[in-house]
Amino acid sequence: MTASADTADAMATPAGDSGGAQVVQMPPPRQTGQITRSPYGFAPTPPQSITSFVAGIAEPLLSVLALLLITTLVDEPIDRATQLLSLGVLVLTFPGTNRFHATPWVALSGIVSSWLVVCSVLALVGFATDSIKFYTPEVLAAWLVAAPLLHFGLALTGHALLRHMARNPALRRAALVIGAGDIGQRMAEVLRERAAVGYDFVGFIEDRDLDRVPGARASEIKGKLAEIREVITRHGVRDAYITLPLGAQPRITQLVSALQDAACTVYFVPDVMRVQVIQGRVRNIDGVPVVGLLESPFIGTNALLKRASDIVLSALILLLIAPIMLSVALGIKLSSPGPVIFKQRRHGLDGREIVIYKFRSMTTMDNGAVVRQATRNDARITPFGRFLRRTSLDELPQFINVLQGRMSIVGPRPHALAHNQQYRELIKSYMVRHKVRPGITGWAQVNGSRGETDTTDKMAERVRLDLEYLRNWSLALDLRIIVRTAFLAFFDRNAY
Repeated sequence: MTASADTADAMATPAGDSGGAQVVQMPPPRQTGQITRSPYGFAPTPPQSITSFVAGIAEPLLSVLALLLITTLVDEPIDRATQLLSLGVLVLTFPGTNRFHATPWVALSGIVSSWLVVCSVLALVGFATDSIKFYTPEVLAAWLVAAPLLHFGLALTGHALLRHMARNPALRRAALVIGAGDIGQRMAEVLRERAAVGYDFVGFIEDRDLDRVPGARASEIKGKLAEIREVITRHGVRDAYITLPLGAQPRITQLVSALQDAACTVYFVPDVMRVQVIQGRVRNIDGVPVVGLLESPFIGTNALLKRASDIVLSALILLLIAPIMLSVALGIKLSSPGPVIFKQRRHGLDGREIVIYKFRSMTTMDNGAVVRQATRNDARITPFGRFLRRTSLDELPQFINVLQGRMSIVGPRPHALAHNQQYRELIKSYMVRHKVRPGITGWAQVNGSRGETDTTDKMAERVRLDLEYLRNWSLALDLRIIVRTAFLAFFDRNAY
């Protein structure tokens, strides 16, 4: 990270670097209009790359333009139904995904999977509201094919443009990684993967002997920290990535001070690989840089988007499944004595206790300090309850919990209170999954981690997948999980 031009001369200089030079005190933050500029040189909000900005806008606009163009070509009016569909597509696809750095095959597979999810949601809404009758089948069919083709064309064009620009030596960026540890190796791998679009990995700066940095080759070690300026000049380095561990803060401070005289951009890559980072991002609080490590993905606009999608989708789904829920309730009442709805106490958002609903599938309703998980061929499960659990119909009342704000459609599955107390002592980062509302389905469930967790390893794998969901959340991922859940409801052998 580099200091801004008006504060660089005022940076504190360690005595060891300047032969006992006097330390200059940092000036107070300078007021510029309504923005407090930090002496550390951090902008109030990090800038977005040009490619991400273009992709974020272009992909949703192409979806809408394809619909409007096809509607016009077949001499159909752009009526209110078409306008509403355009608005819905914008909501579902904005912002678009930056696929310019991806290979054509990776870009195509991502576009197809994302578009299938969007189409599935639109179809669900269309059938639930009986609004699909307002659209011409020929227009819909042509649009469903044309939109992803345009997205793929955009990705190919962006990728080709980046490759074309990368042929110009003046536009290529020679990159040096300072530190050949685990995070340094990962950074080097990313740079190698982007070689075709303009990045040249020069090598590592490393003080340790080669036998202490497994994975690094001797040819990749370009020098030691004391030689860094010479290495930067010799290789024409434009980007330097500091990947030293957090424990090396004194060395990092000296390194940043030394690099202020180098004509290259300096980035600091925090060594947080041993921490289960959730939605890591840099924030600016009145001029003080703050790095989020265990932050919920659902803050600000993400929180509004997540809650709005939960309300809309759960309301539509409840309308669709109302006859099914009535039939299930009748089946439970006729097949075994006891209530239709089973109320369970669970931990919800921020670990607060909530009550969730399920259709009763057992003869007993354990909800106390000791809860025994359901197992295959469990004698407590009623014959009708076995069918409900296998098809996940017992979870349907939880859509009411979603409307209440206790749950989300997609999120980490809630466990019994007794299980939380047990596993939080055994599995690292177990309670991090409670930074969001629990879900009816989740990334773990559609990736095989469903059913009985009879070993700690199985529960640890479920937690790993839950945290992976939190790190990579997007509305498109939620929609993808919902579609996969609908398919697995009838084909998942882990349900019992």
